Amino acid sequence: MYQKLKKVRKENNLSIYDMADKLNISSVQYYYIENQKRILFYDMAIKISRIFNMKPDDLFYTKKSN
Repeated sequence: MYQKLKKVRKENNLSIYDMADKLNISSVQYYYIENQKRILFYDMAIKISRIFNMKPDDLFYTKKSN
């Protein structure tokens, strides 16, 4: 589900530490979010998507194929 997040982060040359700094959280917290070991709340999804100038759905929603 969050594969796109990791891809977009790397495309923007941002490390886990950079993201954590921008979000004012620890790098461990960000790592857990990116690796689905922590629940991503909507307000954090909005903050993350704003860093990339994207909508939360475009970054986190994955369409299921039939």
